Amino acid sequence: MRKSAVVRRVRSTLAVLAFGASAGAGAQVQQQLEPVEVTTSKIPIALSEVAADVTVVGGEELRALGANDLRTALSLVAGIDIAPGGDGGPASSVPALWGLREFDAFLLVVDGIPSGGAFTPALATLNLANVERIEVVKGAAPVSYGATSFVGVIHVIHYAAGAGPAQAEIGIGSRGSAHLAAAIPLSGPGDGWGQSLLVDADRNELATDRAGWNRAHVLYRGAGEVGAGRFSVDADITQLEQDPTSPHPREHGVLTERVPLDANTNPRGAEQDEDRGQLAFGYELPTALGDWSTRLAYARSNAGNVRGFLREDFADDGVTHNADGFHQRVHRTEVYFDSHVATTLNDRATLVWGIDHLYGKGDQRSDNFEYATLPDGSNAPDWRTLHIDEATRLDDRRNFTGVYADLAYAVTDAWRIDAGVRFNRTRETASGIGVDLTGDEPEVVESGSDRRDDDRWAGALGTSYRFWQEGNDHLTAYASYRDTFKPAVKDFGPEPEFDILEPEDAQSGEIGLKGRHAGGRFEWDVSLFRMNFHNLVVGQDVDGLPGLANAGNERFKGAEAEARWRFAEDLSLIGTWAWHDARFADYVQDFDGTPTQLDGRRLEMSPSHLASVGLVYAPARGLRAHVVADYVGERWLNKRNTALAGSYTTIDAGVGYAFDRWELRLDGYNLSDRRDAVAESELGDAQYYRLPARSYWLSARFTFGAR
Repeated sequence: MRKSAVVRRVRSTLAVLAFGASAGAGAQVQQQLEPVEVTTSKIPIALSEVAADVTVVGGEELRALGANDLRTALSLVAGIDIAPGGDGGPASSVPALWGLREFDAFLLVVDGIPSGGAFTPALATLNLANVERIEVVKGAAPVSYGATSFVGVIHVIHYAAGAGPAQAEIGIGSRGSAHLAAAIPLSGPGDGWGQSLLVDADRNELATDRAGWNRAHVLYRGAGEVGAGRFSVDADITQLEQDPTSPHPREHGVLTERVPLDANTNPRGAEQDEDRGQLAFGYELPTALGDWSTRLAYARSNAGNVRGFLREDFADDGVTHNADGFHQRVHRTEVYFDSHVATTLNDRATLVWGIDHLYGKGDQRSDNFEYATLPDGSNAPDWRTLHIDEATRLDDRRNFTGVYADLAYAVTDAWRIDAGVRFNRTRETASGIGVDLTGDEPEVVESGSDRRDDDRWAGALGTSYRFWQEGNDHLTAYASYRDTFKPAVKDFGPEPEFDILEPEDAQSGEIGLKGRHAGGRFEWDVSLFRMNFHNLVVGQDVDGLPGLANAGNERFKGAEAEARWRFAEDLSLIGTWAWHDARFADYVQDFDGTPTQLDGRRLEMSPSHLASVGLVYAPARGLRAHVVADYVGERWLNKRNTALAGSYTTIDAGVGYAFDRWELRLDGYNLSDRRDAVAESELGDAQYYRLPARSYWLSARFTFGAR
């Protein structure tokens, strides 16, 4: 009955939007300007010329969708499956691109700076307020960003200093959630120093017991002419407090019924808190060799974690020790430097050449314990009352340096070739120690250090050919080959994993066809890809403890398609579809003492089919509405492919009304109230995070000055 009600609501919304479309069908649709992207080569390139599958999601579309997290923001991008939450906490997410859901296989870039690039993407502190656009590049970025990405780059770009609308927003949501934000340009068009300030705060309460998060964020952006060039500075500060959820254990091929839905078996006092600050500088200077651009960013993160996870075959009497937990402090420091020149060789060729360096220093200090809890978590003890059984420490330092060159050459007006090469030099050291505290005297049970140095070449070769063009409309084919590698991830779990794993490397190819027609009203892109992956880092049980290991060889292939039709200036229909085939090629893993060859089996949590459809009606004034349906196909929950999870569909929708300066809106997320398993825990063995429950938000936005 609940599903029927949801369907009726969706049909009603579609009818309202269709009526709006027919009412405005005779209106003149303006010629749409062709979008550009700055991610693939660090200089603006028209999408029709890019030899890759690239999607740009504009800020107006993000606001029309009521996008308040990465899952909602990218719900209409083909082939992307983003699981909310995960081991990073309920404010985080676990994206999957090209069928690979590895938490460091993609690169997160914010305003031109890799965010968490030295270790893992800083998703929990990512903020989508006052975003001008998001650029999504499928596949590796072996030249522009070096040893950091295999399956894609997600580039979040805020409005430039002094640009963007002056707005204030307030919202209230389900279960006492609340949101407050203000975007304030502090300068006028004629001021020599452009600057703006973004201040926002969120409180999100989840249906899961004792779970949610509070996040406060401040971003200052300033830029202006200094000397012969343009200088910029960004200061970004985030304070995050998370009360974590618990992943749901799997038993006998299904999520166990012994643990109730929304149970929280973390110890009381559990937390995943983080204070993160970043200071970034940039300077752009015209020279005889071309535009010279330099960036320098320093980021510091201090995190405190208290987590707990049920054991395999856990007792359910509430008295027997059946869970393991840890209290942990993690510190990360990252420095990013990039300096490159865009040299125009002639009217057909541009060479981007430069050097970059990424430095990362991280450490963790953990106190580990065991405890007893009922499967519903109702008697979970306060962690401060528990005996510490083990103390661990891990220190890691890494330096990634690259020298690169990327040539864009227009052979003819229709044919373009892109060729890039990069030399990577990576250096990493790690040390760790584990001390047993269960005896009369502390005993060192594990200690050591490791070092790894790698010098590797990487590169990319791509081409695009425009079969037809009329104004900004076109029909273009593209193809690319990319070869890249990256050092293995360090996730700073509770164990002293000082051994440095083998670096990952991959070779991928992509071909596609994209078009733009009817003055930009209809846009589409279809692509095929294949990737051979070596030494994929996966989470697995190592001597009874959560750990990481290299997983031999894997192969990925698939097809993706997306299309957008603008019926009128204010009404768009977007559809996407993807088929992914992600399989182990040669990987033997021990299961209960039995070595098992996984060749041919699908990677866990990688659905074969993804699809989405969305209808967005967003006039400048008057009634506004949207509805988005996302389909996720069947996927295996485990590497042996013995536990199959069924497909599901989520529905998000919203309705609002825009006045001259005010906008009032009501948005609903996961209206189908699906609670399926969407991400596997790397810390809890055979345990899975579920989709958050249905939620609603009522919000009001005020724009200072007429629209």
